[in-house]
Amino acid sequence: MTVFVALLCAGPAWAQAPDTVLLEELTWTEIRDLLAAGSTAIIVPIGGTEQKGPHMTLGKDNVRVRALSEKIARALGHTLVAPVIAYVPEGQLSPATEHMRFPGTITIPNESFQKGLEYAARSFKLHGFRDIILLGDHGGTQAGQKVVAGRLNREWATAPARVHAIEEYYRAAEAEFPRLLQGRGYRDDEVGSHAGLADTSLMLAVAPRLVRSERLRPGPGSRDATGVSGDPSRASAELGRLGVELIVTRTVEAIRKSMAHR
Repeated sequence: MTVFVALLCAGPAWAQAPDTVLLEELTWTEIRDLLAAGSTAIIVPIGGTEQKGPHMTLGKDNVRVRALSEKIARALGHTLVAPVIAYVPEGQLSPATEHMRFPGTITIPNESFQKGLEYAARSFKLHGFRDIILLGDHGGTQAGQKVVAGRLNREWATAPARVHAIEEYYRAAEAEFPRLLQGRGYRDDEVGSHAGLADTSLMLAVAPRLVRSERLRPGPGSRDATGVSGDPSRASAELGRLGVELIVTRTVEAIRKSMAHR
């Protein structure tokens, strides 16, 4: 009898949705209930599968954008995070260009990327999401994100749903965080633009297991040989946490401003 009463008391707790903002960790009924309760914003994180030098794994963009999107969603409130889009334009196949010259990188045509992004947004609109937020961790997707957002917003001019292509996320990581590091005395050629001090420090703060610390070496000047632009030797999680805070703060501000001007 005691066990039966305990089970009855515990029953309601089993029905509660888990403490997660990740769409793929929720059931469809939990998502239905969250939508009904006002969680009608969703972040679509856009990563990429590309080389990051000899010291960082190819999934860096995907892991980072998912982790930061989760922080951003929690800061916004009433916001979920879609599965990461990991297949994006990374260069040509024949002849191999850009990151495609390095084994493991995956590319798709820009039109395929845009179509996939468009139909993800259409799916979310169908289910009742009203603010669809595109956050790209990859420079090569920024223009495509704006194209898709513009196209759908024109089509949905009289609908309650809007698509927000938030460039501030990428700008904070690629411009503001490097400036912050330079202000602390780190050289521009050390901070780098790809797998250097800034990039590696962010990864150490988010997912240090994806960094091979014993392979931290300066790039040769051009990233053609090793894929590294900059010098990650002095990268640290402490520096990375400064970048994480900056990116989350700037992005939340930008999303709120965009949502206020529907």
